Amino acid sequence: MKIVIVEDDPGIRKELKQLLENAFYEAEIIEEFKDTAEQICSMIPAPDLVLLDWNLPGESGFDICTKLKEHSDIPIIFLTSRTDSMDELTGILKGADDYITKPFNPPILLARIGVVLKRTTDKNAEKSRGNALNMEYKGVILNVVGGCIEHGGKKTDLTKNELKILHLLYQKKGEIVPRMDMIEYLWDNEVFIDDNTLSVNVTRLRGKLADIGVTDFIETKRGMGYRI
Repeated sequence: MKIVIVEDDPGIRKELKQLLENAFYEAEIIEEFKDTAEQICSMIPAPDLVLLDWNLPGESGFDICTKLKEHSDIPIIFLTSRTDSMDELTGILKGADDYITKPFNPPILLARIGVVLKRTTDKNAEKSRGNALNMEYKGVILNVVGGCIEHGGKKTDLTKNELKILHLLYQKKGEIVPRMDMIEYLWDNEVFIDDNTLSVNVTRLRGKLADIGVTDFIETKRGMGYRI
């Protein structure tokens, strides 16, 4: 994981860089304190966390934090020699994820960095899971948890098989899904399923799509299968 150090004291910068690299982080230093937020946001790959000094020449850590939070979700830990509780409160209200005073204890600093990174990773994973449950293609939203499809403000419920058909097609959008693959996916535990059963389900599904204003969404490739 990459951590950006924004600190004007060369000695502290060096100490932080060595500490982070010894803990197997990638550490990158900002030395020019002009358009600092823009420098950080333009980094490729994007940093996973910013260690931000409070008092900097040119612009304050407050200002940098505000600009960063306007354009990104990069977590920020303030490092400062100021111990006023109001300063700490202001930093948190500005969007900082933690606040550590100098001189810092290296093991504690690493522990708190780990906590912030874990919290951010867990939040991003939860967000990714949520996105996976709402799949969108050509303006048609498949709500997997709700068991419905939505388009243009209209919504219709799906049966279990209709939901499974669309879910498989969404996973392979643009590809032809063979009929036999779909039959095995839908009725894996059943000994025999009439091939026409799949056609009936697809026809009903197309009817529900038409009800919400969607036509020609599921394409039949004769002798091959279906695709969206």
